[in-house]
Amino acid sequence: MSQSTFKPEDMPILELDTSGTSAYEASRFLDSPQTISAYLAQSMACHDPQVLMKALAEVAKAQGVNKVAEAAGVNRESLYKTLKGGSKTRYETVQKLMLALGVELTVQPIAATAINKTVVIGKT
Repeated sequence: MSQSTFKPEDMPILELDTSGTSAYEASRFLDSPQTISAYLAQSMACHDPQVLMKALAEVAKAQGVNKVAEAAGVNRESLYKTLKGGSKTRYETVQKLMLALGVELTVQPIAATAINKTVVIGKT
């Protein structure tokens, strides 16, 4: 394999008119248990708790925050605070939330390339 000669600084800056666009809302597309599971799995693959909390917030929005709060046994304000991120959320809270969303955490072996990447990340 040859080395890539791509340099981001060589890319021209595009002048795009974004006035007719709106922010992407994942919640509009989270309409089945399979889609929700895949979305959350991808967010967990980032190994960033804030990404997972943002994904959980999108799923809660898709299913209705009041409904999710009730199913999780918390009040709506507490759920918003939890989903906002920034604080260390307890595993018990995440577990309740995931069950209320109709998904569960599972454990599986990590591929060898992911293990090496995780070890390197852990050392920095």
